Amino acid sequence: MPHVLTAQQVEDYNRTGYHFPIDVLSPAEVAAFRGHLEAYERESGGPISGAMRHRSHVLFTWVNDMVRHPKILDAVEDVLGPNLYCWNTSFFIKEARDPGFVSWHQDATYWGLSSPDVMTVWLAFSPANKVSGCMKFVAGTHKMQVDHADTFHKDNLLTRGQEIAVDVDEKDAVYAELKPGQASLHHVLLFHGSAPNQSDDRRIGLAIRYIPTHVKQAVGSRDWATLVRGVDTFGHFDPEPRPSRDLEPAAVAFHKEVSEEQVRVLYRGTGKQEYRA
Repeated sequence: MPHVLTAQQVEDYNRTGYHFPIDVLSPAEVAAFRGHLEAYERESGGPISGAMRHRSHVLFTWVNDMVRHPKILDAVEDVLGPNLYCWNTSFFIKEARDPGFVSWHQDATYWGLSSPDVMTVWLAFSPANKVSGCMKFVAGTHKMQVDHADTFHKDNLLTRGQEIAVDVDEKDAVYAELKPGQASLHHVLLFHGSAPNQSDDRRIGLAIRYIPTHVKQAVGSRDWATLVRGVDTFGHFDPEPRPSRDLEPAAVAFHKEVSEEQVRVLYRGTGKQEYRA
């Protein structure tokens, strides 16, 4: 019995590879979340960057709370089933009038996971529209993995600047426009990307990656995840500790260990040893 998505919406997701929008947060909740992020940025002296953008839920209590949000988990369960891990989180932030972009790509290309039963929930904390550089999808492209090329372009927000090595017709793009507090869902193999932010506000999004518990890390020697719903009878991932306060020393040390292993997986074959700043 679906929690959030209708049976037709689940069918459409399986056919197209995406669904949006889902209403998740109220305006007050969005403002509070953005306030937490920007308070950290003021204290640290600049926008969240480098490894801090990734697997942030093990560092910050407010991100850890978000990956467990029942409206999000209900929607994910409708597609992936009742036993769910949060495998990773990433902030995707484009400053106002910034040239940063995301090339057309498939998420699965370098993640090293054993199965494409993976969903990204992209939650907007500022307006995500054509002007601010919202995500764009190509429907039905989640059926197979295609080749990618690494560019390491300085303005590309992806780890390797990876882009699909075949032509993608922009006329096929579906724009995932979201209001603050809304989320989109997309399949790990779906073609997607986004243009630069031409607005006068930051475009802030949190990408949360969910997997059913049968999925495992097939490339890295070790991996971690947070059980957010149901039970795990497989034991493919080491459990992540839940932070009791933001940036507690044990969490920072754990995050460093996990990030180093993830860099080895994401950058394998390139010689890179840390996240791009």
